[in-house]
Amino acid sequence: MSTELIQSYAYADASALRESPSGRSLALETSGGATPGGEPERPRFFDGFLTAPTAAAAALLVVADVAAGRYHRPSSAASLDPVITANGDRLRMESFSGCCGVHARLDILAPGLDGDDVGHGTTNVDINVPLRRALAGLGGLDPLHLRVGPEGMEATTFEGRFVEKKVPLPQRWLRGFAESQVLAAGFALRAEVPPAQAAAVVRSLPRLTGGSGARTTRWVVPAGGTLRPVSRPVPGAVCLPGAERLTVLTPVLRHATGVRLYAPETAGSAATAVAWEVGLPGMRLTLLLSPSASRGFSGEGGVLHDLATEPAARDAERVAELLAWEPTLDVAVLAAQADLAPERVRAALTVLGTSGQIGYDLAEQAYFHRHLPWAAGDAEARNPRLRGARALVAEGAVRLDGALAWVGQDSHTHMVRVDDGGRASCTCLWWARYQGGRGPCKHVLAAGMVRGAGTSGAAAPTTEAAPTTEAAPTTEAAPTTDATTAVTA
Repeated sequence: MSTELIQSYAYADASALRESPSGRSLALETSGGATPGGEPERPRFFDGFLTAPTAAAAALLVVADVAAGRYHRPSSAASLDPVITANGDRLRMESFSGCCGVHARLDILAPGLDGDDVGHGTTNVDINVPLRRALAGLGGLDPLHLRVGPEGMEATTFEGRFVEKKVPLPQRWLRGFAESQVLAAGFALRAEVPPAQAAAVVRSLPRLTGGSGARTTRWVVPAGGTLRPVSRPVPGAVCLPGAERLTVLTPVLRHATGVRLYAPETAGSAATAVAWEVGLPGMRLTLLLSPSASRGFSGEGGVLHDLATEPAARDAERVAELLAWEPTLDVAVLAAQADLAPERVRAALTVLGTSGQIGYDLAEQAYFHRHLPWAAGDAEARNPRLRGARALVAEGAVRLDGALAWVGQDSHTHMVRVDDGGRASCTCLWWARYQGGRGPCKHVLAAGMVRGAGTSGAAAPTTEAAPTTEAAPTTEAAPTTDATTAVTA
């Protein structure tokens, strides 16, 4: 039986948009987080002005609305406070939808901030219902003062009105952070269009109504600064999976300076993930959509190959020592500093991503550092395919035979084959259903572990067993439910 960890967010006061004779002030309260100086109860990251306040308010509202929304099997909203990371020269605010199929990130860059130095660290910020309403009504040309963190020790200790939120801390957010950066790192810039063209595409999409989720998959072909709709995935087409989810961008597109689409460079007829990056004055808002509304990022399995290798775990410890909330992490520089090959650094970054320490910035084609309150390895320990693979290896249920491997015991034995290009396949039901599109099955992982260790495994049947028809565990299958995964306290 699963249990949930109830996470308490303690704020000195409720975040608010305040009006005074001196102007407007957006005060975002922070909860406990991590900084270079340790784990303060309420870190302070910035105190100054936003250079494009109306656009910033609209973009922040998108991040908050994604956190409060569910796009697959909608039900009552269960909002989580967005994560904010200060990287010394910018602020990043991130959230996942309740179904974990949409990731939103607002990067407020140096040109968007006018004030004191930006701090370093990661925490949560309070985005409450009254603040949402105030942000939605924000307009005009008046300046907007932004404060991220408590005003001072006196206000926090003696004058502050402490606000405590208790919310479920879903393991899916952690796995979503890990999987989304792996997906994004494989994307390429596919289109760059004017805001008016992007807005026209979004206006043409169906709207989410009532209890209906996002179901529409559309395809567009970039052509001369436009996005031409097509009825099928022709060469060069970009997929818009669960396209209704893009309508959350509607309020912010009127402030846009440009829109970019990122997706895998080559894709077949199957739906693929996509990212829309909305350029704003001094800011970027990125919306990353999973391959369908019923597929959360937490179930993609893109990190499993790296998690299954022992060198990656060891390398992660070395690379982690070099991270310092940098706004961009250069793989080549990290490789030189850690004395590792670039591909080993990328694998180590994937491992670090399982504890939410790594994100990927599409605009700069670079990783960045954040720090979340999860221990490294939490995602690995709760990944059913990886647990299953390690159990198979421990049981001696893997036998290598050249390019083939027999994995399992008795009637549950499956054949894993590696082709000349190094691509593996399996005879199990999981592989037949997803063809590697959701990451490797536990049998492919187990065979890879044994090959990597240079052992032959234990004895296995000498003839191919019929593939089992046992159903894949529900935690391995496509995430059609949104249940919060257990987290031990």
